[in-house]
Amino acid sequence: MSAIQLKPGREKSVLHKHPWIFSGSVQKVLGDPVIGDTVEVLDSRGQFLGRAAYNPNSSIRARMWTWSQVSVGEDFIRARLESAIELRRVLLASEETEMLRLVHAESDGIPGLIVDRYGGWLVVQFLTAGIERWKEAIITFLKEITGVTNIYERSDVDVRELEGLTGQKGSLSGEEPGKFIVRETGLSFWVDIAAGQKTGFYLDQRANRQFVRQLVKDRTVLNCFSYTGAFSVYALAGGAKAVTEVESSADALEMARGNVLLNDLGVDNLEQEQGDVFKVLRSYRDQARQYDAIILDPPKFAPTSVQAQKAARGYKDINLLAFKLLKPGGLLFTFSCSGGISPELFQKIVADAALDAGVQARITGHLFQGADHPVALNFPEGTYLKGLVCYVTS
Repeated sequence: MSAIQLKPGREKSVLHKHPWIFSGSVQKVLGDPVIGDTVEVLDSRGQFLGRAAYNPNSSIRARMWTWSQVSVGEDFIRARLESAIELRRVLLASEETEMLRLVHAESDGIPGLIVDRYGGWLVVQFLTAGIERWKEAIITFLKEITGVTNIYERSDVDVRELEGLTGQKGSLSGEEPGKFIVRETGLSFWVDIAAGQKTGFYLDQRANRQFVRQLVKDRTVLNCFSYTGAFSVYALAGGAKAVTEVESSADALEMARGNVLLNDLGVDNLEQEQGDVFKVLRSYRDQARQYDAIILDPPKFAPTSVQAQKAARGYKDINLLAFKLLKPGGLLFTFSCSGGISPELFQKIVADAALDAGVQARITGHLFQGADHPVALNFPEGTYLKGLVCYVTS
C-alpha cells in the first residue's frame, strides 16, 4: 500500500484523532497513489498512524479513515453506514419524523459523505475524492440497510471543485423525484429534493423550530430568509398571532404558502414579501414596524475563516435591523451556519449589533444543529450551526 509520511512534529493532530491532514504537513509520498486511493499515514520516523483517503489536488491532502490497522474495504464502509443509521434510529425513535440526516460525514467516520432521508427517498452527497471511490458500493449498502430504493444525488456543491471533482446531480436509483410531502414532528411539508436548497430542506433546524413553536403563542413573528416557511409553519402551529415572511425567491414563497395550507393553519395570518431581506428590513424600520419575535436564518455568509471579516459586517447589519424592529419584551432567534464564524465571534457580532441599535438584551438560549447532525469530539469543525435567543429588555 502507498503511504504519506509526515514532517517532524506534524503528527500531533493525527494522534489527537483529527481527520484532516493538510498538504503542508506531508513530507513525502511513498509509492504512486492516485486521487481517492487509501494510503497509510506514517510519522516522520516511519511509524504507522492510520489509513486515509488521499487527494493530491486538495489542500486537505488526506482524510483519515481509521487510526488502526483495520483494512479499509467494503466491509469497513458498510459497518460505518450501519453504525451511523442505527444512531439516528435511537435518537429519533420517539419523533413522528420522516426527514432526517442519516450520515454526517466526518462526524460519523465517513469523510465526505452526506445522506439525508425524506420519507421514501434518500438524497446523497459525495463531497470528496475518497468517498467518490466507494460510490457504487455505498448506493448498494444504503438500499440494503434502509430498504429505500429511490436515491437521488445532490453533489452539485462548490466544495467538490476544491477536491478536483465536477458537480454531479441526478437519480442514482429508482424513480425521478418531483415535489412530494414529508412529515416532521407531526407537521407536513412539501419538499423538492432536485431543485431545493441543500438537499431539499433545512433538516438541521428541526429542534430549533420546535423551540420557536413553544415561545411564540400570541406573538407577531417576522421570519427572515424564510425559504419554504418551515419556521412559519411551526410558529403558526404554536399559536402565533401573525407571521410575516421575507424571502428573495418567489418559488420558495409559493411553496411556503402551500406548507401553511397543507397543515390547515390558514393564510389569513400570513403576510409574504419577496425581496432582498436587508432592503426590506430597512423599509420596515423606516415604517416603524414592530414585532414580538424575529427569526434570522440567513444563508452561509462565510464558508471559511478567510471570508469571516466581510461576513461579520453582514451579520451585524441584519441583526442591528432586527433589534430595531423588536418591541421591548421581544425575542430574537438569530443563526449563523457559516463555518468561518465561531460561536464566540457570532455572539460578539450580535452584542455589537444590540449596542449600535441602542437596546438592552439578554441571551436566554444557545441553539445548535439537531442531534442527527452530531459532532465528533475529535472534529470540532462539525459544529457549523450556531444560534442565540435574545430577549430585548428595553
